[in-house]
Amino acid sequence: MQHDLIAQARTWLAEDPDPETRDELAALIEAGATQELAVRFAGTLQFGTAGLRGELGAGPMRMNRSVVIRAAAGLAAYLKAQGQDGGLVVIGYDARYKSADFARDTAAVMTGAGLRAAVLPRPLPTPVLAYAIRHLGAVAGVEVTASHNPPRDNGYKVYLGDGSQIVPPADGEIAAAIAAVGPLADVVRPEDGWEVLGEDVLDAYLARTDAVLSAGSPRTARTVYTAMHGVGASVLTAAFERAGFPAPVLVAEQAEPDPAFPTVAFPNPEEPGAMDLAFATARRAAPDLIIANDPDADRCAVAVPDGAADGGWRMLRGDEVGALLAAHLVERGASGVFAESIVSSSLLGRIAEKAGLGYEETLTGFKWIARVDGLRYGYEEALGYCVDPEGVRDKDGITAALLVAELASVLKERGRTLLDLLDDLALAHGLHATDQLSVRVEDLTVIADAMARLREQPPTVLAGLAVTSAEDLTRGTDRLPPTDGLRYHLEGARVIVRPSGTEPKLKCYLEVVVPVADAAGLPAARARGAELLAAIKRDLAAAAGI
Repeated sequence: MQHDLIAQARTWLAEDPDPETRDELAALIEAGATQELAVRFAGTLQFGTAGLRGELGAGPMRMNRSVVIRAAAGLAAYLKAQGQDGGLVVIGYDARYKSADFARDTAAVMTGAGLRAAVLPRPLPTPVLAYAIRHLGAVAGVEVTASHNPPRDNGYKVYLGDGSQIVPPADGEIAAAIAAVGPLADVVRPEDGWEVLGEDVLDAYLARTDAVLSAGSPRTARTVYTAMHGVGASVLTAAFERAGFPAPVLVAEQAEPDPAFPTVAFPNPEEPGAMDLAFATARRAAPDLIIANDPDADRCAVAVPDGAADGGWRMLRGDEVGALLAAHLVERGASGVFAESIVSSSLLGRIAEKAGLGYEETLTGFKWIARVDGLRYGYEEALGYCVDPEGVRDKDGITAALLVAELASVLKERGRTLLDLLDDLALAHGLHATDQLSVRVEDLTVIADAMARLREQPPTVLAGLAVTSAEDLTRGTDRLPPTDGLRYHLEGARVIVRPSGTEPKLKCYLEVVVPVADAAGLPAARARGAELLAAIKRDLAAAAGI
């Protein structure tokens, strides 16, 4: 067994084109590190609807040039089988370790396979790539990014020619094509022959960002902005300047791209401590709001002044921002369909219904939301907002930031705030309070065991509320295709449990709806909502054994 493992590692080493991972793997073989080698050669990093994502390093269970070259070769073979020979593939990348190498390898493979390849001019936000696909008439796009994952991760996200991320059956067909790739030496990779795009593709994206704002709307909101060590700063500041907003005050320590993400444990605005420097900057600059992007700038986080909050600033939940943007679009006279994933707040459906707009629920991820017919606006609770589906059929943290700043400016002119508008929505539709129980694991069997336990012994009561229905979403519903998840409806509450598609996490999404008679009842309703969410968290953790 040990001999087989070493032989497997030596075979991989002989093919590896990257001196860095070659040295790493050679050292492991030399040291006889069979335990570590067993982990790296336990299988192959699986290509799914999120593409590829994993820790950087040598071996088939890590992100590296060998894995990326195989993925690119499989994607090229899939595209050619679809009759797209000679079609254009656009490639974008962020500023993480190895991202530029992976982008270059992809361009070389596409060129060698008889497709045309064009690479964005520099590390840029993911939404610029999503925009460029449709703008340039490409048959597919690749974004090299691990979004908000830890520093040692990288990933590979695939879009097809409609500008949306892949969904089944395309993911399975691409995975099969990757599995069929032979020796790396047989994958043709010329030294040149692809195009490196100029700044005009970014200029076209920036010109499009203006379209999300109302002509003549106020642009007075002052912001503090953090790029979270990612690629968003130059694009967001350019978009704000074009739109006529005051220049955002940058969180200096996090403004420049840095793949080490030195000031945060996880480069995700939702993670504890990630926004501390932004809050400190805001206490000095006294802006109207804080805006944060994640490292590839497809997500947008918002914080607002709140005297009742620790430090005077309060992070808004993704569901709160989702509802605020929906209310803003309704006031602006939007038409079309509002859509969200099943893990997001049901408040969006109530807003859409009252406005006489269409409403759709989808599975988790913008790969599903972006495909809704007639989509005008889509959002997901994990800080993702699609506010210009004709321009970018994906979440876009730049245009979402512009729309939030416009809403804050409109309210500021009226002497009101985003928190005042949230109060209005609670009075109109009931207080919708949401929270998440998220468990990060080292051992993935913990997640499988928790899901199995909930399936075998589903809870009948949570927080004293009776569970009125329990759905196993692996069977699908009349509106949704199958997915690994569980949904519970309670009297005045809803719970969804699912494994994360991109991280080793079990995620539980909680929502309670508390009726509110008048403004005087809002504090009590909030207290009741918080109490119920805490109790549901406690009881659900016990039921799942986590």
